[in-house]
Amino acid sequence: MRDGGSDSTATDRARILARIVQANARRDAPPHPGRLETPTPSDAAEVFAARFAASGGEVVVLDAGTRDSAGVARSPGERLGEFVAGLGLERPGVAIGACVPEELRPPGPYAPPETAGVGVCLAWAAVAETGSLLLESTGGRATQLLPPVLVAWVPRGRVFGRLGDALGELAPRLPAAVGLHSGPSKSADIGGTVVVGVHGPGRCIAVLEETASR
Repeated sequence: MRDGGSDSTATDRARILARIVQANARRDAPPHPGRLETPTPSDAAEVFAARFAASGGEVVVLDAGTRDSAGVARSPGERLGEFVAGLGLERPGVAIGACVPEELRPPGPYAPPETAGVGVCLAWAAVAETGSLLLESTGGRATQLLPPVLVAWVPRGRVFGRLGDALGELAPRLPAAVGLHSGPSKSADIGGTVVVGVHGPGRCIAVLEETASR
């Protein structure tokens, strides 16, 4: 013998949904709020540096015009190599991201990301709005996450004021994943105590060239 309970419930549900649909049909659609705009800082590189540092990151500006004793201009890779050599790494070896061009590669010794003391990668951009480095997965996530120190070279002219502007330029060739690195890896999951370097590098350094602003 059927009590009709399930049929009654379905009928009540249909009646309630029909009333909701009728009520919504009589309401005017709210106006679209428009595009959310955030102000563009006048000096994007300066704002990025301040916000990145506030999250525990480090920003280094390399002089674009340095020369050796013979007066020959030193390559970015040579300057970056001197900087990496002065970091005082606990373990030797440099891991190089796949997208780092030859002229930006510091001299070895090289090592795989899982044993290297430092990972060197090429950032797609730096963003003043969030104080973040924008790193593409095509550059090698292992290099970006496994070494205890990450050095990210930000090409000249790739410091954006707003995240939307940076993503807009990246959109035509959007990779499988994009990482926003706002300083070193931090976690406070256990007891509310902040621990640095748990899920990624404990030291995160953004390297800019002079006049690297946009």
